[in-house]
Amino acid sequence: MDRPDLASEEHRHALRGLARLNRISNSVGVVWPAILAAAREAKGPLRVLDLATGGGDVPLGLWRRACRFGLTLDILGVDVSPRAVEIARERARSAGTTVRFATLDVLTDSLPREFDVILASLFLHHLGEQQALGVLAKMAAASRQLVLVNDLVRSRRDLLLVALGARLLTTSRVVWTDASLSVRAAFTVEELGILAQAAGLQGATIQRRFPCRMLLQWRRP
Repeated sequence: MDRPDLASEEHRHALRGLARLNRISNSVGVVWPAILAAAREAKGPLRVLDLATGGGDVPLGLWRRACRFGLTLDILGVDVSPRAVEIARERARSAGTTVRFATLDVLTDSLPREFDVILASLFLHHLGEQQALGVLAKMAAASRQLVLVNDLVRSRRDLLLVALGARLLTTSRVVWTDASLSVRAAFTVEELGILAQAAGLQGATIQRRFPCRMLLQWRRP
């Protein structure tokens, strides 16, 4: 899905398949408790930055949950792909949300520093060790309050579950391929912990989340 030469309709089809996988695997639910707690503590709207947002599944899901709880989130989703950003904007307009989307290359661009929470869902496994270290360091430096990283865990069991889920839940061959490649490229809990310490996220916690996920949480002292 990261290929720049991927046809536009294939990209859209893949993002629809990924949205279904995110919904079934509860991507929003993995990070929602931490967002909910931070929003309840905030004296105004909680500002959330979602990195590598893709089709905007997580920001749109967070916005809907916040509305149900009577809370206000100011959310910006960013992605390196202009096509993904445009698709996310279309979805936000159709849903009548206030979620914003913009193009930003997390690897080369600076992160804005006005956000309380900086979040990355299913992004870190796309990166090599040094790239992941750099992104985590950027998140730690830019976040005013909380860093959340929701990602896959590399293991044989998780590889089988993710590959099977992709086949059952989407007809996108791009997603079929990416699902297996993603688990193979993911970090283990221990590896992510080492990267977090090296990136300056001292005291970060990492917990397994069903299915096939782990959640890193770090709060600024």
